[in-house]
Amino acid sequence: MIRYEIRAAGLDDEEQLLRLARFLNTVNLPDDRGHVQNLLDHATRSFSGAIKDSRRRKYVFVLWDLEREVAVGTSMIVAQLGRRDAPYIYFDVIPEEKYSRALDRYFHHTVLRLGFSWNGPTEIGGLIVDPDYRRATEKLGLLISYVRFLYIAAHPELFQKEVLAELLPPLEPDGTSHLWEALGRHFTGMSYAEADLLSSEDKGFVRDLFPSGNIYASVLSEDAQGVIGKVGAQTRGVEKMLRRIGFRYAERVDPFDGGPHFVAPLDEITLIQNTTRARFVGALDQNAPAARAMVALESDGAPWLRVVGTTAALGDDGVELEPAAIKHLALSEGDEVVVLPLK
Repeated sequence: MIRYEIRAAGLDDEEQLLRLARFLNTVNLPDDRGHVQNLLDHATRSFSGAIKDSRRRKYVFVLWDLEREVAVGTSMIVAQLGRRDAPYIYFDVIPEEKYSRALDRYFHHTVLRLGFSWNGPTEIGGLIVDPDYRRATEKLGLLISYVRFLYIAAHPELFQKEVLAELLPPLEPDGTSHLWEALGRHFTGMSYAEADLLSSEDKGFVRDLFPSGNIYASVLSEDAQGVIGKVGAQTRGVEKMLRRIGFRYAERVDPFDGGPHFVAPLDEITLIQNTTRARFVGALDQNAPAARAMVALESDGAPWLRVVGTTAALGDDGVELEPAAIKHLALSEGDEVVVLPLK
């Protein structure tokens, strides 16, 4: 039996997505019913193609425990982060050296400079896994993370040539940010939570209110300096995965909390390179060399996409699958599937 399945999110997933949002409450998936309703509507119209401009689409994926009938993970793709009506906003992190010959004193400064892009990258984000499932032997966090790359590989024409991932920095136990308290609050008059929620819909106030010149981090508190470009404990595993598949630190950070931005050219991401479309040719031959893989079946109607982890043998003629996956996806010989080997 197949216990876990990833599907494209739909309008009926509101309560399940809200439950998952409470575990992390991020910009991409805040713990706010109105935002979740709008996000699911946006995702449904994205998968269906009702949103004609592919750059404006958002795709949300939900990982289901079919035995318990509960969603245990989610992730998403923002097709383009940064457009003329909603720029991608960040801090460039610039090293600067100062030396006085008269005093024989040398300083190394970190300079923050507000940057904008109106033609930004594709963003992967919104990754949340129910804490009770994070140590499951099926590696559920990996599956719900990888599905984004599988989908991009299946439809590269819908996405930008660069892919971005923004990682959470170290935050206080109550979720506040040292950088925001030292900087953002003074220029907006808002708490980190208020600004974070507002930014999920509109980041224009950052462009309007933040200083446009150089900000020397050395004038900020040591706590604030200490989070710039640093990865929090909760996302160190994600950083390791991103580096392994081709991402690098972009010397850019989130202007709210200092979380680092990682980027990679779409066509250089190994997971995308390894994903392929294949024809289903039958049940797995016990003598065939096989390995674990993610297998996706797309459809013209809801739920648009169904993905399972299974054992597969990929050859020149197509792909063979274990019987449980064939039955679960109701595959017929000749059906086209998308396969991402799990190495």
